[in-house]
Amino acid sequence: GGGGRGGAMTTVRPFTCDDLFTYNDVNTDVFTETFNLHFYLSYLSRWPEYFSVATAPDGAIAGYVLGKAEGRGGNWHGHVSAVTVAPSYRRMGLASKLMDELEGISERHHDAYFVDLFVRESNTNAVAMYERLGYVVYRTVLDYYSGEENAFDMRKPLRRDTERRSVEGRGHAIRPHQLGPDFGGA
Repeated sequence: GGGGRGGAMTTVRPFTCDDLFTYNDVNTDVFTETFNLHFYLSYLSRWPEYFSVATAPDGAIAGYVLGKAEGRGGNWHGHVSAVTVAPSYRRMGLASKLMDELEGISERHHDAYFVDLFVRESNTNAVAMYERLGYVVYRTVLDYYSGEENAFDMRKPLRRDTERRSVEGRGHAIRPHQLGPDFGGA
């Protein structure tokens, strides 16, 4: 982080309902999914600890992360549902700061084995960033995005996963219906 208007000068705090009226400037690039109000409110009510926002010194929202805890047994994990940084605040370490926040919550509050996320196969900048943060491509979920594009299911083992079982058997491909209940599937 650091430099300019960046990471060192931003504050990470819990997301509030008021933020729903000001976050849209963050969701401006083609790789950022913009969800409906119900989606954000359901996360805020079920997993408030997993919804954080990074604010600039002037109070503007520079980025946010939202996630949840899910799974059973050895599949108990934190899931990154969205992480995004406004274009004018990129390349300052903010996404890493937000990811650190979510990983810390997964470890401290939920004692999770790992954190996972889905990212578009074509989003090479994000894939490279996640790899720098210690994530590996665990598997490919074919036609995950509206049946048009594959997703990489990336994972990062946490302290509880001492034997790194969460990343064993990497490199396979599945269809979305094969995700199962521990990963938001059927």
